Amino acid sequence: MQVAIVKYNAGNIYSVVNALRRMGIEPVLTDDAEALKKADRVLFPGQGHAAEAMEYLRARHLDKVIRDLKQPVFGICVGQQLLCKHSEEGDVDCIGIFDAEVKRFKPQKHEEKVPCMGWNCLSLPQAFQEKNDVDPLYKGILSPVSFKEHENAPYVYFVHSYYVPLCHETIAVADYIQPYSASMHKDNFYTCQFHPEKSGVVGERILRNFLEINDERK
Repeated sequence: MQVAIVKYNAGNIYSVVNALRRMGIEPVLTDDAEALKKADRVLFPGQGHAAEAMEYLRARHLDKVIRDLKQPVFGICVGQQLLCKHSEEGDVDCIGIFDAEVKRFKPQKHEEKVPCMGWNCLSLPQAFQEKNDVDPLYKGILSPVSFKEHENAPYVYFVHSYYVPLCHETIAVADYIQPYSASMHKDNFYTCQFHPEKSGVVGERILRNFLEINDERK
């Protein structure tokens, strides 16, 4: 399997490279359009400023390349936010896969610090709970039981000041100041706000689940 990681002006990309290497995958770090199109899976991770990242992506036409990808794509952290319609960070229009507005956390109490940093648990959105269902990205990780019994919920690692509100495409929920989209899925695009590469065995299982997702092109 050929796995590509989008190369752009964002931090934390090499931690994803190293996580895949630990799993026996040697990814290609590239900003070449043809290499991204030919890959079996594409990861779009990163930490950084949304407006600066979009300026870089647009200058190299990578925003359109990413938007047009047909294989499974996984946006991580800022990658999730950049796949949305608009971000308050720099008041910038983004790639637009998800019809969602990225918002900055607004603390309501003294102890609510921004950025949100540390371990937090995941739960299922109400719609999945009602259907007793789970997205393939969270196979073996999330279940209706983990939604009801907080102590059984999986924990993952977050570092972010901006969040995506709950929406129709939300497939996992986290709660900090208010519930928000910890993860989303639309067509061949999957995302998470947290860092699977820093989330231990849970994060590794999420990455493996992504690599095993069916490619609808085939």
